[in-house]
This record gives sequence, C-alpha cells and structure tokens, in this order.
Amino acid sequence: MDETLDGVIIGSGHNSLACAVHLAANGWKVGVFERAATPGGAVKTGEYTLPGYRHDWAAMNLSLFAGSGFCKEHGDELRSNGLEFAPASDCFSSVFPDGSWLGVSNDLETTAGRIEAISPEDGKVWRELTREFPATAEALVGLLSSPAKKRAFAYILYKKWRQSGTAGVLDLGRFLLSSPRDWLNETFESPKVRALLGAWGMHLDFAPDISGGALFPYLEGMANQAFGMVLGKGGAGTATSAMMSTLEARGGTVTCDAEVTRIIVENGEAKGIELADGRKIMASKAVIANVAPKALLKLAGETGNTHYDDGLRKFSHAPGTMMMHLAVDALPDWRAGDELKKFAYVHLAPEIDQMARTYAQAQAGLLPDEPIIVCGQPTAIDASRAPEGKHVLWLQIRMAPGNIRGDAANKITATDWETAAEPFAERALDIVERYAPGTRSKILKSHIVTPAMMEADNPNLVGGDQICGSHHLTQHFMFRPVRGHADGSTPVGNLFHTGAAVWPGAGTGAGPGYLLARKLAG
Repeated sequence: MDETLDGVIIGSGHNSLACAVHLAANGWKVGVFERAATPGGAVKTGEYTLPGYRHDWAAMNLSLFAGSGFCKEHGDELRSNGLEFAPASDCFSSVFPDGSWLGVSNDLETTAGRIEAISPEDGKVWRELTREFPATAEALVGLLSSPAKKRAFAYILYKKWRQSGTAGVLDLGRFLLSSPRDWLNETFESPKVRALLGAWGMHLDFAPDISGGALFPYLEGMANQAFGMVLGKGGAGTATSAMMSTLEARGGTVTCDAEVTRIIVENGEAKGIELADGRKIMASKAVIANVAPKALLKLAGETGNTHYDDGLRKFSHAPGTMMMHLAVDALPDWRAGDELKKFAYVHLAPEIDQMARTYAQAQAGLLPDEPIIVCGQPTAIDASRAPEGKHVLWLQIRMAPGNIRGDAANKITATDWETAAEPFAERALDIVERYAPGTRSKILKSHIVTPAMMEADNPNLVGGDQICGSHHLTQHFMFRPVRGHADGSTPVGNLFHTGAAVWPGAGTGAGPGYLLARKLAG
C-alpha cells in the first residue's frame, strides 16, 4: 500500500530541511527523500582524509544560517537538538605578492587601522561605510529576505524612499546594478583593498566586471566587520544534523539511498513521487523539489507552459569549483606573518584583473593558469575538528570548468577531471607555497573533490557549480529561476520548487526553503 504524507520533499539539502522543519512545526506530516547515502547536500561534514579530521564538504561559513529568519524562529529548538556555532572574530584576509596582507576583523579600530596603514583615505571611507551600514543593511537585507513579489519589493523601496528620498532610491538602484569593479574603483583608491573585497564576488559567480555583483563584496565586508563570521562547531554539518533531529522529533522523516525517478502528475496536479525501487509516496498537500531546474523538468515532465519549460531548459550554471581537503600537521606559515593563522579565510586572490582573467578562462572551458584559492582555516577557530595540535585546511580552487577544453597555461594536456585533478591540484598548491612556504610538507593526507565528483555526489551542483546556477541579473531576483515563479510555484498544481536555484538563491541562509514553507503553511 502506498504511503501518504502531507508534504514530500525531494533532496535533503539545508533548504529542504529548513522547509521540512517549518512545515512540521505547523502540523504537516513531512518526508524528505535523498538519493545519496548521506544527507545535507553541500552542507555536510565528514572524515574525508584521516580519522578524527573533520572537513566541510562544500559550505563552511554558516553566518547566513545563524542570522537567518529560519534560525531566529526555530533556533531554540535547533540548539536543543545539537546546533552549535563557533564564532570567528578574525574573519577573512588577502595576501599579496609583496609579502603584505590585509584582513577584516570585527573590531573596527583593528580593521580600519590596517586599511589606514595602506591608504588613510580608504581607512576613512571604511569608517564611513561602517557607520552607514545599519541603515543601508535594512533595505538590502529586507530585499534579500523578502518573498519575490512585486508588492514586497515595492514596499521595501517605499521605505527607502521615506528614509532618504528619491535620490536615495536611485542610488540604491545604481548600486544594485553595479559590477564589483565599478563599486570598488569608485569607493577605494588602494588596489589591495579592492582585491580584499572583490574576492567575495568570486564566491557567488560575480567576477569583477559582472553587473549586479557589487552587493556581495559590500555585504560580506560590512557584515563581517559588524558581526564577525560564524562557523559550525565540529563542522557545518551541525546545521544539518540539528535540523534532522528537530524534524524527526516532530514526526518527520529523512530517507537516504532513496532516489526519486518520477514526480507523479495527474490532470495537471502533483500527486506524489516514485522511487527507484518502485515505491510510491503520495502527497496530499505538496510535492517540493529541491533539484536543479533541468532536473525538475526531467522528473515532472513538460508542464505545457512554454515560458516556464523553456526557462528551466535554458537555466545557466556558474563555473565549477574544485575542493581540496587537507589534514595537516600545522597551519601554514604565512610569509606575511603569523597573525594570518587566526583568520577563518585567507584569500589568495591578489588582483582584480587576475580574478577577471581566471573567470574568463574557466568560462571558456580552460583550466585557469592562476586560479583563485580560498584557504579556509576552520581549526584556527574550532580546534574540535582535528586531533590535538593538528589541523584541517579547506581549499576552494576557483574557478574550474565543468568540462575541460584545455589549459590556459598550456601545461596540462588532460581534458577529463579524473586525469586533470592531480596536476591542477599541484598548481593550486604551488600558489599556496608561494605565500606559505613549506605547506606541502605539513600535509598528512589530502582528498581532492573535482567538479565532476561534486556533481556525482549532488546533481544540483552541475559541473561543480556550488551555487546551483548563475546569479547574474538575468537569472536573479524575480527571474530566479523563471520570471513569475521566483516564489517556488510551478504551473503544476501542488508542485513547488526550492533550493539555491530559486530566489533568494545560494548561501547557507535557507531563504528559499523557509520562504516556501511560510508560503505553504504560514
């Protein structure tokens, strides 16, 4: 006999789990079905190198989760089910070829002092931005946490107009359309300050010259200055395990090794799902799919709405990322100084032009000659992730093509990731060695995760795209994933879409899942 639930959710990423928790808290009987053996999607932690060394598979920074509307509403219950954070006061930094560095800590005098040592004028600007941030953040955070409805956006702009007049609204609009380079060049005179902040655009598919990308370097810089950064105690997987325990305590379930092969649609309405083993799970209220847009079309079939179906088919993905998980004897000996050992992130992205070149090379299918390296040092913040005195490093190599057409340096001949992984990883380690000599000798064991492996583990990460789709303006805000459906609705009755492919997009804030759950259950 087929099982019937109120809500059936495909995929166990953090948006699915947040959605499930909120629905269960509102009386729904919910089941989450995951094709992989381990839940969590991109937000999970495991011993990928040696026993006792805990690595975050993809996402490491839980600041958005900690500050999310979902966590504010359900945080007490999540904490009672094991959620623990590890706050970082020394948040992110960049190192430069001349042996210098620059970093943002959540003490204003400390950060401003570092910037003033390079550029007194930029130090002054930093202080001004920090003073203005609470008022600016009200509009920006309100925008990013609102349902993707014209009425909601209009209300936020109306509040901004009441606060700062027409000029303020126009300035906000211009800022939202600006590229990272535009805003950074207008705001700061030092190339090092520009590079420090510009590196954040690369986390979210905003190379320096992509319109609409200025928002993210600004928000990361100001939010880390104001609040610091938040990691998960013991790993980012603390968020996943706490949500699972909370869901189960409310009668919900998470079933792994349960691949969904079909969404059952009858007379224009989703009725349930069919699993690879032939089981059918029916849904009386909603089928919720946390899948990439093209996958949704494959599971549910053509909806008959040409605008929607074509939009899913044409949905574009960002370049990929290669991960390296390292168990190490000690943290890197940064040439710029031991103070860098305190930082959660060290960016090896010294120039805006280099970032633009790297992105263009990856977009062209080339292995970049000088990829951007994000060196995460989580054990500098949370020693529980490794045996006493030991550490883990979390290396993101950005950007990396999902399908390799060649090598920008003309040194790697392989065009498949199975063969190209090792030489590309060595290229990344060469860059690390340049800034932290001797790092290779500290490695006890490494685990490389190629873009192909990322997608094999989680099909939402197409070509290793960790953000499940480009966030460029034509595919963001009310256009994510398709105009008219940024609220998770679909042309099929009782079928809803969530995850990073849906507004407000990627990040650990669980916005797509939480907003959809509120829409469905209040």
